[in-house]
Amino acid sequence: MRASTHVTVHEIEVPLSQNRAFQLFTEHFVGWWPKEYTWSQSALRHIGIEPRVDGRCTEEGPHGFQVDWGRVLAWEPPGRVTVAWQIGPGRVPQPDPANASRVELRFIPKGRDATRLVLDHGDFHNHGEGAEAYCKAMASEYGWPFILERYREMALRLDAS
Repeated sequence: MRASTHVTVHEIEVPLSQNRAFQLFTEHFVGWWPKEYTWSQSALRHIGIEPRVDGRCTEEGPHGFQVDWGRVLAWEPPGRVTVAWQIGPGRVPQPDPANASRVELRFIPKGRDATRLVLDHGDFHNHGEGAEAYCKAMASEYGWPFILERYREMALRLDAS
């Protein structure tokens, strides 16, 4: 893990092919993303990434509640997806993409049945005040490491089935 005011990088390995690892991350987001890290919490209905450039990353909750987390900047299955991260410091939605950071995910094959996921969250400075603390929070054990561990746990369950 590397962290500064502008970037935090995390890597994990999962026992899935590159294609399956990409699909798990992008198509089954709601199955592994920590519900406690959503606005809807236990009432969460869906989180999804529209599979195209300029697609939305959206949370859906009860009674029609919906909030966009960001927009897809790059869609290159099964190797890479990049999202404008429009959640700012203090978990405040950032509707203006000029105030978004960037999350890039690279899925790197490690043999036939394993993939290394590299998450690079950068451009925190776009969030303005609180950017440095936000970067540190996302680099902490309760940020991306916690979130990616949930993804890895789901990958392990898939591999075991």
